[in-house]
Formats: sequence, structure tokens, C-alpha cells
Amino acid sequence: MSIANIKETTASEEIYARLTKRKTLFILSLFVALVVVFIMATTMGAASLSLTESFQAILAKILPGLQTTRFAETIIWQLRLPRILMAVLTGLSLGVAGTAMQGVLRNPLVSPYTLGLSAGAACGAGIAIALGTGVFGAGRYLVIGNAFIFSLLTMLLVFVISRIRGTAIETLILAGVALGYLFSAVISILKYVYHDNIHLSIIFILLEHINLTSPIITYFNCLCYYVYVHMYLFYTRGVYEKVHY
Repeated sequence: MSIANIKETTASEEIYARLTKRKTLFILSLFVALVVVFIMATTMGAASLSLTESFQAILAKILPGLQTTRFAETIIWQLRLPRILMAVLTGLSLGVAGTAMQGVLRNPLVSPYTLGLSAGAACGAGIAIALGTGVFGAGRYLVIGNAFIFSLLTMLLVFVISRIRGTAIETLILAGVALGYLFSAVISILKYVYHDNIHLSIIFILLEHINLTSPIITYFNCLCYYVYVHMYLFYTRGVYEKVHY
């Protein structure tokens, strides 16, 4: 190896090391910001709780000797913490899904939104709210269950369209965008036809509103995200092999 090649390799390694350091610092800063927002969110709401009261309510479950009020314990553990945890898990699931899609399809613009999966899930939730029934019938899992099923159906539709028109990356993305607009049109019709309460509920769903969440529903949602991401990974693995081999 010549001296020029050694210098070029050394320079490339230094650039890579600097980029890696920047990315590590960026990820650590995001983690710190997440922790700060997580803590501050426990103090925000209609019930006025100070940061000290929130910490006492959280630690009282872990440290038996620590005393707190029944009011603060109920607000923190039954109302705020489930919502905060659900918001964090939702963000993590979207990040994992987006990373898997971008890596498999080799396109940095691909996401659950551009492939129509988020619009499909929102459409399923809107239909469940408007009609009061869904795939699983009525009950506490009506909205989340219908949204989950519709997101899976959207994924299958994108796959079928791409198989018919030729399995290419561009076809997958365009099929997802087209289905996204179709589901958005259905949501607009639901908002136009149904009364104000239904309208507001659909808007909250579109804004990714984290409603009152019990621990049982939180566990169910975690299971849905886990199954969804792994099913998508199996699906995209087959598409990747067809496109690139």
C-alpha cells in the first residue's frame, strides 16, 4: 500500500470517527431531552401537582417507606404515567418502522406516512368512532383494534398492487401514497357527515392524541406494535429479495 493510500485511509477513518462522535452526542442529547420532557409531563395537567409531589408519588410505589397523598398517586399512576409511556412507545414504534422501511427500500423519504400505513390506521380508527363498531365488534379495544387491522390491510394492499404492477421500490412508494390519499378522503367524508363530537374525536385521532390509557390497554398496544413491526420486517424481506436479487 502506497503512502497516498495510507493517508487517504487515515483521513477517511478520522472523518468517520468525527461523524460517529457527533451522532453519539446527538442521540445522547435526545435521550436527555426525552427524560426531561418525561419528568415535566408528569406535572402538567388539569390537576395542579408540583415536581416534588410527582416524584414522591412515583417513588412511593418503589420505596415503601415514602409517603404521598392518595390524590397524587391516582393522578400520576392511573392517568399521567400510562399516557406518557404510551406516547414514548408510539414514538419508538414509528421510529423503528421508519428505519426498517428506509433500510429495506433504500429511500430516506419512506415512512409509515408515505406508504399510507398511518392513513389506513387513522381511517380504521375513524370508522370505528363514527359507526361505533369495528372488526372486533364493540368494546374497550374498538378503536385501537380497528386501527391495527386497517394498517395491516393497507400493507397487504400495497404489496398486492406492487405485485400486479411489478415489484419495484417506486411502485411500492407510489401505491402507498395513492392509498394514503384514498384513506384521507374517507376520513374527510366521515368528518363532514357526522356530528361535532364524532368530528372532534376523529381530529384527536389524526393529531395522535393519547387518550385515557389504562395499564391493560398499554400492554395491548405494546403487543400490537411488536407484532406489526415484525410482520412488516418479514414482509419487506421478501420484497427486498425480489427487488434486489
